[in-house]
Amino acid sequence: MISSKRAPPQLHELFRQHFRSKQTRHINGNGTSFRNFTRSPLVQSESQNALTRSPRVVLSGIQPTGIPHLGNYLGALSNWVKLQKSAEPEDELLFSIVGWHALTLPQNPATLLAARSDMLAVVLATGIDPKRSVLFHQDHNPHHTELCWILNCITPMGKLRRMTTWKSRLAASRNAGSESEIDESLLNAGLFTYPVLQAADVLAYRATHVPVGEDQQQHIELTRDLADIFNRTYKGSSPLFPLPLYVNSPSKRILSLKDPTSKMSKSSPDLQSRILLTDTVTQIKAKIRAAVTDSIQGITYDPISRPGTSNLLTILAACSDSDVTKVAKLYENKGHGHLKNDVADAVEELLKGPRAEFERIRHETAYLSDVAARGAEQARIRSEQTLLEVRRRIGLA
Repeated sequence: MISSKRAPPQLHELFRQHFRSKQTRHINGNGTSFRNFTRSPLVQSESQNALTRSPRVVLSGIQPTGIPHLGNYLGALSNWVKLQKSAEPEDELLFSIVGWHALTLPQNPATLLAARSDMLAVVLATGIDPKRSVLFHQDHNPHHTELCWILNCITPMGKLRRMTTWKSRLAASRNAGSESEIDESLLNAGLFTYPVLQAADVLAYRATHVPVGEDQQQHIELTRDLADIFNRTYKGSSPLFPLPLYVNSPSKRILSLKDPTSKMSKSSPDLQSRILLTDTVTQIKAKIRAAVTDSIQGITYDPISRPGTSNLLTILAACSDSDVTKVAKLYENKGHGHLKNDVADAVEELLKGPRAEFERIRHETAYLSDVAARGAEQARIRSEQTLLEVRRRIGLA
């Protein structure tokens, strides 16, 4: 917990209330799910009347490319748990370790195999319950790749060229300063078309809601386009695919501790730029202490002029689900040393539970294999009905 000797009393109270009630505060009492998620215009058009809402199918995934960092935890994993807690009993929740997506960039086979198992353990450690949610490895269900090929055959090349994420991923993998430095001769077909595989991930389960980061919104728009193209091209008594809604995480993007103009990333060569779920309290404090800030007196939230300071405030606010501008106000007459101490304490308080649980279960291979097998079976049962109808409509069954 943040030390009351250092932290302003108001902030100490914010964290005290947050950590005391974090197990229940996201459960919605009025019957409307996902109240803690901001919505794009795609989602805002949907009725929020709990009496008329249809059951939802929620799907999201995470790549097995190393131990998750703080940005992954706040932006995805902790929000999956909130979704699980706030979902209605009739809602379906599916969370996937997306191994096929990891192959779009070079991987060491042995490292990838270990990372898949570790990521499954991480998701369980953060609070996903395999009895409530379907938790599975994407590569355990071949329906994803089958549907991906079918969707590839109706995807216009122009739409893929307008995708921006493949450029940023290639730039990050090459440690390029900007996307303009990228040599497209290094682009493989898998990386170029992976938004179509992502669309197949979603449409195989006819998902209605997809919680992903802001950088993935363009891919959800493509998924909607491909669903619409398929529905209009291969008509039946009713459209096969719903048009899935993008659900944005309420957490602001967490930036690199060393370069606060870019997001925190597992691919950065600077290990001090990110806080990992497995970092010890000593490592967390050292990384926060060395985080880039500025020499301006006082603490203010100004992401443009003071990105480093603002990033620390964002982290501190996210750790307690607080408003960042209100948190900044508590530090306006204090220095960066004071702020960094409190950020380190807040991060440690947030991560120590999942870290301990992860270390407890990561070597329980029989348990992890059982969870993966049961999840894959549940996923295949759900997607098989979709693929049977897809094959029938396109003339392959």
